[in-house]
Amino acid sequence: MKYIDMHCDTVMLAYFFDPEHHDMYDQPKTMIDFKRMQKGDALAQCFAVFLPPEGAFEMMHIDPISDEDYIALARSVILENVAKHDDIIRMAYTAEDIEKNMADGRMSAVLTMEDGRAVQGKLENIKRFYDMGFRACSLTWNAHNCFGAPNSLDPEIMNEGLTDFGKEGIRYMQELGMLVDVSHLSDGGFWDVAEICTKPFVATHSNARAVGPHQRNLTDDQIRALAKAGGVMGLNFYPMFLNEDMNKDTADAAIIAKHARHIVDVGGIDVCGIGTDFDGFEGKNEIMSSDQMPRLADALKDVGFTEAEIEKIFYRNVMRVFRDAVK
Repeated sequence: MKYIDMHCDTVMLAYFFDPEHHDMYDQPKTMIDFKRMQKGDALAQCFAVFLPPEGAFEMMHIDPISDEDYIALARSVILENVAKHDDIIRMAYTAEDIEKNMADGRMSAVLTMEDGRAVQGKLENIKRFYDMGFRACSLTWNAHNCFGAPNSLDPEIMNEGLTDFGKEGIRYMQELGMLVDVSHLSDGGFWDVAEICTKPFVATHSNARAVGPHQRNLTDDQIRALAKAGGVMGLNFYPMFLNEDMNKDTADAAIIAKHARHIVDVGGIDVCGIGTDFDGFEGKNEIMSSDQMPRLADALKDVGFTEAEIEKIFYRNVMRVFRDAVK
């Protein structure tokens, strides 16, 4: 069954491994490559340009560069690889692009950004990133930035809302046709987004907090609000975000399906999608690469989902959001 994955960190690893020569077709160092995407029947993969936190370059023994230079170079990794393998994959910027690529027998690659810190409080930067092809942006990662506060165990931080610029910025993102992504955002920021957005917004890689208690996941009230807005949340495969015991570093497909069952029971079938977080987590999951996605379909059947409902979770819900909010 075809699927759309709303989030992976493969581009970051590609850059760290070898930005000038990394081939994304057959790459055993990463969870995702084009060959395994084909085997898993990918319709589209959202490739996040994640802005590395302080110390990441040093840890990888790479000379640090500015956010601007990193974004440009990481973007070039995916663009050049897609161009090199045009026979199987092409870039997509709208739902129509994804549909055309599928009709032409090709998968789609979608550019997204993780951590809006590079916006630096300037609307012109949002427009510049949109013009560069980015079609979604997670407002924060795990630190404060110009949009607002991150998820946090500190209740005061978790309750902080968007900044004045953050409120203006998400309105502008929706006007342009760039998805507003609340994964990693504080609870207070989530509720500001829910109140302000007039088009669907997303949580590209977040699970249900009632099943996995990590603060990165969404509460039942947030799931209902996201559903009411016409948005989608992507099932995240990170064991820390799946298990009741957050110290457990393994997870099977059944626990992912358990999150899906809860999300749909709370918010309806239209709110659930996939956001694997491949290449962005440690631990051992039963599903560790894009060619193993059929295992999730089987697990979803085991908890009572019909074929039509699994299609919605696998790709139709995300396609609807792209049609409604991306241009």
